[in-house]
Amino acid sequence: MRGLLSLIMLIHKPIQPRNICALVTRFHLYCSPASPLFCLPPHSVHLLSAEVPDLHSLLLLHAGTITSGHSSNPFLAAKLISLYASLHRPDLATGVFSSAVAQNLKDTFLWNSIIKTHFSNADFTISLLYFRQMLAAGVPPDQFTVPMIVSASAELLLLALGSCIHGASIKNGILNGKCSGVGSSLIFMYSKCGIIGDAFKAFDEISERDVVAWTALIIGCVRNGQSKLGLLCLAEMHRVGKDGGTKPNSRTLDGGLQACANLGALHEGMCLHGFLLKTGSGWSASVRSSLLSMYAKCESFEETVLAFDELSEKDTVSWTEVLAVYAKKGLLIECLKLFLAMIDSGVEPDGVSISCMLLGFTNSCCIHGGKAFHAILLRKDFEFSKPVISSLLMMYCKLGQLDAAETFFGCIHLQSADPWNLMICEYEKTGMDIKCLDLFREMQFNGLGANVDQNTVVHVFSSCSKLNALQLGQSLHCYTIKNFLDDEDYISNSLVCMYGKCGKLTLARRVFHNTKRNVITWNSLISAYSHLGKSSDALSIFNQMLLEGVKPNSSTLLSVLSACSHMAALDLGKWVHGSIKEMGLESDVNLCTALIDMYAKCGHLKTSRALFDSMPERDVISWNAMISAYGIHGDAKKALEVFREMEMSGIKPNTVTFLAALSACCHVGLVEEARRLFLRMKDRGISPTLKHYTCMVDVLARSGNLLEAEAMILSMPIQPDGGIWGALLGACHIHSNVEMGECISKRAFESDPENDGYYILVSNMFGSDGRWEEVEKLRSFMKSRGVTKRAGWSSVELGGGIHVFTVGDKSHPQSKDVLVTIETFHRHFEECSIEYTVEEYASIL
Repeated sequence: MRGLLSLIMLIHKPIQPRNICALVTRFHLYCSPASPLFCLPPHSVHLLSAEVPDLHSLLLLHAGTITSGHSSNPFLAAKLISLYASLHRPDLATGVFSSAVAQNLKDTFLWNSIIKTHFSNADFTISLLYFRQMLAAGVPPDQFTVPMIVSASAELLLLALGSCIHGASIKNGILNGKCSGVGSSLIFMYSKCGIIGDAFKAFDEISERDVVAWTALIIGCVRNGQSKLGLLCLAEMHRVGKDGGTKPNSRTLDGGLQACANLGALHEGMCLHGFLLKTGSGWSASVRSSLLSMYAKCESFEETVLAFDELSEKDTVSWTEVLAVYAKKGLLIECLKLFLAMIDSGVEPDGVSISCMLLGFTNSCCIHGGKAFHAILLRKDFEFSKPVISSLLMMYCKLGQLDAAETFFGCIHLQSADPWNLMICEYEKTGMDIKCLDLFREMQFNGLGANVDQNTVVHVFSSCSKLNALQLGQSLHCYTIKNFLDDEDYISNSLVCMYGKCGKLTLARRVFHNTKRNVITWNSLISAYSHLGKSSDALSIFNQMLLEGVKPNSSTLLSVLSACSHMAALDLGKWVHGSIKEMGLESDVNLCTALIDMYAKCGHLKTSRALFDSMPERDVISWNAMISAYGIHGDAKKALEVFREMEMSGIKPNTVTFLAALSACCHVGLVEEARRLFLRMKDRGISPTLKHYTCMVDVLARSGNLLEAEAMILSMPIQPDGGIWGALLGACHIHSNVEMGECISKRAFESDPENDGYYILVSNMFGSDGRWEEVEKLRSFMKSRGVTKRAGWSSVELGGGIHVFTVGDKSHPQSKDVLVTIETFHRHFEECSIEYTVEEYASIL
């Protein structure tokens, strides 16, 4: 017993090797022949030294152990295994174990030594293989074995194995509530595998919780995206610690600071900083780095700089943290100074540091500086890593240098999908949809199709929608199904939008019904119907959305207001207006503009103007809506007044503004004002579009200037369409110029052969001139081309619903009652010999 006590004292109190040699004789006196310490060779006592020998010395000691016949001594074997493990030679440790295990098969300590060797060298699979051999040999694991095996299972994400060991530990009494090491490893395993709920259950099984268990739980929460929960656990740990319980260490506080950084919780982070200052505990290098990272991610500029200055040793990561803060704020001068200071201090910048510098050039809109920095990187032969390539492309794209981005992209010889994804998205954002689709095809041909980013797929769907490229959109749909992306919400929403804009509402509805719907999915379908002019169906879908309890957002209300404008659904529009007030969105410029348009088209011009006057901020679209509102009501003078007010307010009119003003002049025949607007438009450098020319031709032709209108069409720099020829044709009918109308009709038929309106205009023109044979020929011509007159329709809003009636359609459930009522009114008017105007008749109905 005295010999054993002396050995314990020797192990726990470092002694010089010469003193150990002097005590060997005393160990021989007290150790029995059965003890593993009996008859230790003199050279073997060096293994008990606190100092770890180098590999050469250890090999000599190992050789001496073998030659003296003590290679199977479990104590010496375990010590040799541990020393080889510390020198990162698990192969030699395995050799020692193999020579000793045969005679010590039931020695748990020896098995733990070899498992620990491979575990500490990250050979987790081999650790588990030795554990299986240990069980096969009938050696029961103890409280030291289980934590290593559970942690190895966690590193390999073997949740089933870890759970089995958990159960076996409870069954064998190893996890008795007091062994915190086993419990902590189980918490780590469950959180590593993403089962944070089971990690809490394992934590609850520990009756005596030490700092390791608390730390494992807190860091597990942070790593699983439950940073708020991690902070709550830290607060509870602190509360328990006040009553004499466990107090957080540097690793615990490190996890707390990471949670604050993830949440952007500056106040909580500063509280933790104050706790560190108050207690003076946990001021390790990792805590200081986490403190810097927390302030940087919370964008607390001054605190970040102070935390950086307090670092005793500044590595690349700490320099980069501060660079990122400067870059995000666009402080380019400070970025450059810090970058130069970083180089002067001997710290080499890495790809992330370079990316932060490029972000600084981007956010400060300094394209010349960015190009110069790019040139320096090329001159220094800097290795262009993935982050640097992406940052360079992003800089050029965001600063409007797409040509430079294309040139750089063409020079990249990197088999990475990131630059491809970025360029495809940028092409779509800048309206270069054909290039977007071409580059996407090229990406597939280059074998990078499996690495297409999900965000890229959404942008490609958007390009397909804008180009009406249905076939490519369907191919992309197949790609998403093949790669199991079609279950993602944003992919499904893009599909609904794409099919809707391509006119395939049946396919859009099929995707809609087969996906997990959210408010964006509903918005996509409502927008699709509204875009195709099916406003009644769009409003029906909106009602169904409300019945299913889905709360609309601002995008929903915009689409619904557009449909209300088209259907003149005033009551529903007022309801939407009330919802906007309830949601606190009265100051939303887009919604206010949509309300102005809706009220104007429903005949409530005064309400439109009141809304316009109450807007705290107005953009160019708001002004355009008000000008257009006066225009459609025939009040051209008010429209032009608003146009002048807009110019005086400093808002520059755009293409749509001039179109709205010209349209207002066209409605009431203000020829000279229209001419002046058209000239001012050119003076401002705005090129007239086909719609502007159509307005000018219409106003000239309606005023009788048919030849001037035709001359303008023939002098246009762009190809005229059917609409502009139709405007001139309508004026020919008004002014009974049949000869000119007949010539213009040929051009109108060529431009838009399926437009029934042109045939009806010409037919009426021939009929008014008594040319009935020509009328019959025209009708035959229409039949031969398959052109039919589109049925007229009207709608009425009643009881919160929209009822649509089409000529010749009796599908409405109350169509018989409607016809009987109209017939009754008609007979009443005939009997009374009352003649009503159209307006009076409509008001009676």
